[in-house]
Amino acid sequence: MRIVTNRFGELDIPDDKIITMPKPILGFEHLKKYCIVEREDGEPFLWYQSVDDPAVAFIIVNPLFFFPHYRIEVNPKEIEELMIEDVKSVESYVIVTVPSDPHQMTANLQGPILINTENRHAKQLILVNSEYGVNHPLMDDIEMEKRREVLEEFEDTKVMV
Repeated sequence: MRIVTNRFGELDIPDDKIITMPKPILGFEHLKKYCIVEREDGEPFLWYQSVDDPAVAFIIVNPLFFFPHYRIEVNPKEIEELMIEDVKSVESYVIVTVPSDPHQMTANLQGPILINTENRHAKQLILVNSEYGVNHPLMDDIEMEKRREVLEEFEDTKVMV
């Protein structure tokens, strides 16, 4: 599929890389198809580009890169909605907000996006009764090198069922 985006120009996206969100991101209910765009100069951050609207792209990151003890409890209904057969096939991301001062970046740890890599279905979870917030600061006292080591230890975000 060929899409034209405001941020990246024209992109050729293989059909098997299109992510479908039957229940879309809050506030963006009209957008149901996305793809992940990687930029070498942006690691560890990725772009969650809407296929439906060329102007919409979210910055996302694997939460373990910044928060090595981050855990998501997923109820069986959500497992069923994403048709998850093996939790190892689930990738987890959080949406990042970058204000004019990048040191003030925050992550929405209360609304992670889970992607079933086997069928490319995704869902934004809303964690209730959670210690996590929607504007959790990314820049803390942990050194960047330590973050990279932690990320290598965890191949995927741990999902608890």
